[in-house]
Amino acid sequence: VMTGHADVALAVQAMKEGASDFIEKPFDDQVLIDAIRSALDNRDQVGATHPQSAEIHARLATLSERERQVLDGLVSGLPNKTIAYDLGISPRTVEIHRANVMSKMAAGSLSHLVRMALIVESKP
Repeated sequence: VMTGHADVALAVQAMKEGASDFIEKPFDDQVLIDAIRSALDNRDQVGATHPQSAEIHARLATLSERERQVLDGLVSGLPNKTIAYDLGISPRTVEIHRANVMSKMAAGSLSHLVRMALIVESKP
């Protein structure tokens, strides 16, 4: 998916519906080329065990319970303020946990984080 008006809910919906990547405008041409190559390389892996599944599970195991709750909110497409309200914490605390989740999961972007969560979610 390529868009100029992205939000978390749109990114989550796109990934759940099978998008292989989520690119926000403006973007470097190489980003698009790399995304296309990656999608083509992975098209035959549908139904196969994802090669990074074990690594993603290991990273998830490093998250605290609260970080996992914040991750679940992000994957659900919720904004920080809603996650904060649902968890009874401040939006700033959510931002801190979100930064920790991104770091521990080695996610370069929200779409990368969602993609990793969906990979392990789809496994039994």
